[in-house]
Amino acid sequence: MRSRTRWLGAFCALALASHAPAAAAQSVAPDCALRAVDDSRRYALRELRGKVLLLDFWASWCGTCVEAVPFLNDLDRDFRGRGLAVLGINLDEDPRDALEFLEKYPADFAQAADADGDCPRSFGVETMPASYLIDREGVIRYVYAGFRPGEAALLRARVSELLTESAAAPQAPAREGDEDARANQR
Repeated sequence: MRSRTRWLGAFCALALASHAPAAAAQSVAPDCALRAVDDSRRYALRELRGKVLLLDFWASWCGTCVEAVPFLNDLDRDFRGRGLAVLGINLDEDPRDALEFLEKYPADFAQAADADGDCPRSFGVETMPASYLIDREGVIRYVYAGFRPGEAALLRARVSELLTESAAAPQAPAREGDEDARANQR
């Protein structure tokens, strides 16, 4: 891939040099302005409030990102009608790399791009893929570093839980020190 080496170096430097706190479970998700990978539309995360949102940061050179695509396709298909929005955010510098990846591994969910790295910096992304499960109020409830097929059932259960919880009554974010808050960060 054209931009892998340069972006990987910049990503590692960013992760090591950044002093900005990572967006953690129980914090309000940062807003990001993004464009579609194919540049057909714009996205702003604030526009997705009211939905349960699964953000998945990925890059074409990420081996486990390949494994995550079929799972994310299934999540999107199974839960979209209940209020889930899945948004992939590609971090390749060259959009052709993302488009080639998506040709090989089609994603049925929306795909945005952020070659400048503003959104992953705001979220404190340190690994690929990195996923953030955000409730309808815009609060990050769960953070996943990497993709492990063995954790897919747990993520699916948490998506279902948030969709059910959100439909019943919005939950206030847990306060620091709450047992629920500690559990959500696992």
